[in-house]
Amino acid sequence: MDTLPETLVLEILSRLGDSADVARCRAAWKTFNTVSPGLQSINLQWPLSGCIESRSRVSNASSSSQVTSPLKTIFLNVLSNLIVVESVRIGVKNLPRDLLQADVEDKANDLHLTDVDFIMEWLPKVSSSLKSLSVSDFWAQSCRRRSSVLSLLSTYCHNLAELEVKNAWLSVENLNQMLMVTSLTLDCIRLDDKELIQLNKSFPNLQVLNLIDVRGLKLPTIHLLHLKTCHWTITDAPPFVTVIAPNLITLTIEGKKPAAVHVDAPLLTHFHLSIPHADSLLVEKFENLKTLCIEASFLYPLLAHFRYTDSVENLTLDSQGLTKGPFGSFKFTLQNLFNIFPNMTSLCFGSRAWSEFEVRGSIFGIGMEGLKTFCGYLMIVDLSLTLSWVACVLDQCYNLVDVSLLIHRNVSSNVSKDFMRTCMLRWPKVNWKWGTWEEGKEDCWISDEDLMQMSSYMKPEFRYVKKQIC
Repeated sequence: MDTLPETLVLEILSRLGDSADVARCRAAWKTFNTVSPGLQSINLQWPLSGCIESRSRVSNASSSSQVTSPLKTIFLNVLSNLIVVESVRIGVKNLPRDLLQADVEDKANDLHLTDVDFIMEWLPKVSSSLKSLSVSDFWAQSCRRRSSVLSLLSTYCHNLAELEVKNAWLSVENLNQMLMVTSLTLDCIRLDDKELIQLNKSFPNLQVLNLIDVRGLKLPTIHLLHLKTCHWTITDAPPFVTVIAPNLITLTIEGKKPAAVHVDAPLLTHFHLSIPHADSLLVEKFENLKTLCIEASFLYPLLAHFRYTDSVENLTLDSQGLTKGPFGSFKFTLQNLFNIFPNMTSLCFGSRAWSEFEVRGSIFGIGMEGLKTFCGYLMIVDLSLTLSWVACVLDQCYNLVDVSLLIHRNVSSNVSKDFMRTCMLRWPKVNWKWGTWEEGKEDCWISDEDLMQMSSYMKPEFRYVKKQIC
């Protein structure tokens, strides 16, 4: 080990993702300690258990100022030994979501990582070389303390390209333009920028923007000329949200309350909209939209806003499960979808959308030859009813090649196997893929070996043939 060149030892240390592991290696071997100043990144995440222990010590102290967080101390010590720092990640991890949303206040500041005084202890030293920064604050200490960390970063960090801030209250006062930043993530943030005017002005060259649970917005508008990817999870449900991005490729908008949505993105290729229902959905003509995923309480009114969109090839539909159903009293047919998306080749019905399709759909429609791939999430409450609707899909879409059906885990194995055998016997030319699903868990796909065993009970001419991979 002692004969290893220092460049190789430094490469080994650089591949350790956690700075705590780096510290252990430095203590274990002198050479590691010798080359460690050449490291260019810090990643120090404080576990929740350590956070609770630290808070306990604060509560037992006569004054909160007497306690210094081990996280801050360790971070400053690690940073003091480095020559050039390009990446910094510091945060409190494993925080439960209910703690992040709780209206609680911890008057200590030992874990307040966006505290201006703490930021100024280390930022000036690394600012000229810093390219990536992630700060995940402790919400109990940061939720009622407005931080000017964005203003400091815009003043000192002229080469910063990626910025992520979580669990903090951020001010936008005295915020200068950050022309080099191309990726910005704000997660669980209280932001003093109701219309996002300052964000648009200060980050004009963003290509990636993630606004996850950003609160305090009112009539927000994202207007960024270079934006390519955007994920916006809306919490406060402002009455109207707007996205204007001429170079946007991928857009995800999620919300738990109704809102009016306006999207002007002519190059948009992938669009995921998950919202109870849009009070108004205004979408400009999408000439490049290929993949569309909609999850809503009322599906068809949203789909109607797309009018005639012949560019869409992949469509996924699901419902948020109101009792009236996503199609209301409307008798829905597959033909309705093809009238809006005539060149659709792949269709997926989520569990609630499929259930409503069984209850409120119409079996009548003309043959549709364009669909090649279908996926459905089934409950199988009534075996004959579900089978009739599967037949509706496969008989009307007579050029289907690949069909994936997932059956809920609570359905008995005998019912599932009978259903699967019936389908494979009736449509032997289809490439079948079977699986199980349950809310909150990953989908589980049945292996080829199990399918081959199942097909052994069928007539020889209908036995399952494993799909060849070219």
